[in-house]
Amino acid sequence: MKNFLLEPSGKIIFGGGCVREYLAGFARRYGPNTLLVSGVRSSRETGAYDEVLRSLTAAGKQVVELSGVLPGPDYESVQRGARIAREQQVDLVVGVGGGSVTDCCKAIAMAAVTRGDLWENFWAKPGVVDFQPLPVGGVPTTLGTGELNGAAVLVRQGVRVARSYPQCSPQFVLFDPAYTRTLSRQQMLSDGFRIFSRAVELYLAPPATGAAVTDSLLEALMENVASVLWGEAYQTDEGRADLMWAGALVGNAVFQAGKRCDHACRRAALALAGQTGRDVTDCLAVCLLSAIRTACREQPARMARLAERVWGITGRPAAELAQAGADACAAFLRGLGFPAEGACADEGAAGRPRRANAAAAVRRR
Repeated sequence: MKNFLLEPSGKIIFGGGCVREYLAGFARRYGPNTLLVSGVRSSRETGAYDEVLRSLTAAGKQVVELSGVLPGPDYESVQRGARIAREQQVDLVVGVGGGSVTDCCKAIAMAAVTRGDLWENFWAKPGVVDFQPLPVGGVPTTLGTGELNGAAVLVRQGVRVARSYPQCSPQFVLFDPAYTRTLSRQQMLSDGFRIFSRAVELYLAPPATGAAVTDSLLEALMENVASVLWGEAYQTDEGRADLMWAGALVGNAVFQAGKRCDHACRRAALALAGQTGRDVTDCLAVCLLSAIRTACREQPARMARLAERVWGITGRPAAELAQAGADACAAFLRGLGFPAEGACADEGAAGRPRRANAAAAVRRR
């Protein structure tokens, strides 16, 4: 395990009605002016936007708005938000929406108080944050993975760059699983798979030994996410809550402690999607399974452990067990409707693969 410094993030409130109950109290700790950042539609469809606006108003805040943040997010939105924050002397930035909205808030928090161009000084190349960004709060409406850290992605003129500055970590995040009820089935599967993929990438990241506690946490998270997606529990409030919490945890420093991960699959998928025009989640599925197959050859004992603890496959030599786990992952991807080479799950009575049937099929191979 490599050395690490773990700095706890801000306050986390999770549960139904948490925005109505807690947001006003959090907001009162800051100055009178708040910038409310939102995306194109998700926060308004769920009612989250109206709930947040009412809570901020009840706290006596003067609210200025930045809406229509596009996926990415685009650097132009950051510049607009920073200009509004400076002109209106904003004391707090609150985002309501998906991961792009959260990333935009983190970047605005820096851009509003730093001199010079944010992109040139902090995204085109790593910078030194020797100032205090504006405080950030978040109300997610999707199954994001970056709410609890200082990482943010920005897109400028087609160039996509990710940076992580702990000073931008949100001071508070309010997770209400009810806000995910309007997400489509495909969006739930896509977001859920991205959570699973991020956990796998962290698991495969070096060092391969010496991070047993972190690996055990990641194994439990992968098993839970796979179970929710395979069993279609994401259609229930309990399943959506599990996925929302898993997405928050996998982006938390605790699940990355002792690991050194550059998320190569994610970066490769973005590049592949740009070259082919295919959906980035489809590209991620292909890249992730390729990484798993490679790990089976290079680290059979490690991948055998993953097969046992995530897919429940036992009773084989390490090399065979590792390959069986990779086959189970391929079946999992196909069952969710994503492209994958290799083994395919058995069909259930309703024509959809079932996790138990897939595991049994892999054991028979």
